[in-house]
Amino acid sequence: MNIQFKKGVLELCVLSLLSKKDCYGYELVTKMSMGIGLSEGTVYPLLKRLREENYFTTYIEESSEGPARKYYRILPEGIEYKNELMGEWYDLVKHVNIIIEGDEGYAQ
Repeated sequence: MNIQFKKGVLELCVLSLLSKKDCYGYELVTKMSMGIGLSEGTVYPLLKRLREENYFTTYIEESSEGPARKYYRILPEGIEYKNELMGEWYDLVKHVNIIIEGDEGYAQ
């Protein structure tokens, strides 16, 4: 998948996953890499930035499978931002589809 496409939707993907349930970093990387094909080096800086922007918080939880894990929990500000991004995404997809499907009457 084109790297520019990926970069444009990673925030939306992270926030969407976290709006469903709290996740630890590697879990997010694993879920996102299934369909998008990305690395930890792409996701962790994004997680750090989004946390600093107060879209989610973190907490540590012990794991029976190894060391304690840092979990990410979305905050109300993160839900609001995710909803804004979703609106922009659907609007973009709608307009791109109009263009690539060849609608000659499209003038917006």
